[in-house]
Amino acid sequence: MKQPQKPSEPSDEENQEFDFEQELLEVERSLVALKERYKQIQRDRRKQIQLQYKFNELHQNKHHTPEIKAELRQIQQQLEVLEVCLESQLFSWRSFKEPFWQAVRFGGLGVIIGWILKSCGG
Repeated sequence: MKQPQKPSEPSDEENQEFDFEQELLEVERSLVALKERYKQIQRDRRKQIQLQYKFNELHQNKHHTPEIKAELRQIQQQLEVLEVCLESQLFSWRSFKEPFWQAVRFGGLGVIIGWILKSCGG
């Protein structure tokens, strides 16, 4: 006979519902983070285009005074920082986690099979 559950113990259905809610919250957080990253990328691209235009404009100037050279260096540094910002976080640990562990798993399996074959052949 099945014993009745105590009220303090959640049922499997309640556990599944709780797990679903937790996963749904995680998806919502990920979506918000993705939207924020997308907005940041759009801002950085606009700024990058503006800086590149200004850099080209100053670079085409025939008279490169020390002030213009300093501004060109500053713009170049800002462009490099923007480039790094645009490239960073495009790939996160989460996007590499599954392929990484598969490579570890199957790579390790390959090494073990190689050792077995070498010892049998050898």
